[in-house]
Amino acid sequence: MNSVRGFAVLIADDDPDNRSLTKMVLEREGYQVLLASGGAEAIAAFEAEQPDCILLDVRMPGLDGFTVCERIRALPHGVETPIIFLTALRDVDTFDRALRAGGTDFLTKPVRAPELVIRVQSALKLRRMSVELREHYELLKHQRDVLQRVQLQKERLMAFVVHDLKNPVSSMDLHAQVLLRDNELPPRFRESATQIRSEARQLIRMIMNLLDLSKGDEGLLSPKIGSIDLRLLANEVERELSVMAQSRDVRLECIVDVGSVRADADLLRRTLANLVENALRHAPPRSIVRLSAASRGDATEIRIIDAGTGVPPDMREMIFNPFVQLEGSSHDSSSSRSGRGLGLAFCKLAVEAHGGRIWVEDAAPGAAFCVSLPHQA
Repeated sequence: MNSVRGFAVLIADDDPDNRSLTKMVLEREGYQVLLASGGAEAIAAFEAEQPDCILLDVRMPGLDGFTVCERIRALPHGVETPIIFLTALRDVDTFDRALRAGGTDFLTKPVRAPELVIRVQSALKLRRMSVELREHYELLKHQRDVLQRVQLQKERLMAFVVHDLKNPVSSMDLHAQVLLRDNELPPRFRESATQIRSEARQLIRMIMNLLDLSKGDEGLLSPKIGSIDLRLLANEVERELSVMAQSRDVRLECIVDVGSVRADADLLRRTLANLVENALRHAPPRSIVRLSAASRGDATEIRIIDAGTGVPPDMREMIFNPFVQLEGSSHDSSSSRSGRGLGLAFCKLAVEAHGGRIWVEDAAPGAAFCVSLPHQA
């Protein structure tokens, strides 16, 4: 309904004097006023005119105000329309019945004009707020549906990565190992097979990083803690990345002064491999990347140090976020401190899953990536 203020008010009251007085007050404020002398007439007027607010007398012939309110609430748009009860009965029972019937507000007769106007204005304001909240709800629901769809797509991508990529890459690694067992393999073929195996293992590690990051998002990454020989683990990482180190003319050193740690062997091995690979990628030619480990109080501290350009202080927290990359290198303009933006994010996830912490320090020159693992992990 349209009026000076754009609102229409339905007055349902069997007393003609009350209807006239209320009508005069509201029209003076610019509202359009609809009139009904009984309950059935009020319901019919609501269905036909869809008023913005209803002033409803409690005692009316035929259908009383409570019944009318309940029936209007069951009609289209009835839930959102404010209904203000008007009654000469000022008692708790009447008030409670009005609330149970779905009343928005409650006024006792005789109603003063200023109070009536304020109550109608407040009811209409609440209605507008309700409509806005419903619109916000619908927007949030839409955004939630979009996020759920993205999550399903992400899960499908994870399945593709794990099953459709991991298997062929693992097969490449296996075939490279078979070739390397051939003692009569010519040197240049052996070098190629070694390179293939090194690249295949890097791909497998990247795939597992992506899978574990997905598990971490869902709270499903759970380390299998056991006693691990840290020297053997560090030597495995050194052998795995020796080809990469040679191709970059970088020397890889391991200095481990700790016998064993309590950790998940696979998670810790991949953490060290990611950190060493990151250091090798950033280290300048003819430099050293050093992996060291020592006991520090109630924790084992592992440090991977390179002689590259280092990490600026303002990036030392952000660099562990997924897909954050620090571009630029002194020897390779296409390299990035965090590689594809997954390795360091996985390292942080894995270390914190052990109850430890990971951080970056200035190695002057270069960067020192430090991992602290509690002795009682």
